[in-house]
Amino acid sequence: MTFKNIEAFKKRLNKRLETKAHSNAKAAVTRSTMLVENFAKKSILAGGNGTTVQKYDPSRTHTQSKPLSPPASDTGFLVSQITMNVDVKTNGSVVGQIISAAPYSKPLEFGTVNMQPRPFMQPALKKNKSQILAIFKKEGVIR
Repeated sequence: MTFKNIEAFKKRLNKRLETKAHSNAKAAVTRSTMLVENFAKKSILAGGNGTTVQKYDPSRTHTQSKPLSPPASDTGFLVSQITMNVDVKTNGSVVGQIISAAPYSKPLEFGTVNMQPRPFMQPALKKNKSQILAIFKKEGVIR
């Protein structure tokens, strides 16, 4: 690739990387947070890979997930309770959060003494690590 006006290119690049650093960081965090949130929801909605059981109130058949697999959606409540938030702190840092407000989120993610974990948040983050790094590189936040 050749540049006709290298100085104009450098000026635009400098503006993008330095002048717009906060907006670039917020854009990268927002896109990354959305990516992980959507991946977690899709992993739950993909369905179970374990045994099929009969449930009552309301009456239905449900295929459970195997231990260490994402939980299988039954009523859709877990997925409906996963949200994201991006906040710019007073010191200029940008924080992205993915929150699962369902009361049984923590036992599913980490397990209990009676149940092995069915993680859905940590795998969503781990499986998208390379895409997140690419987003931050594209936005000029990291090299």
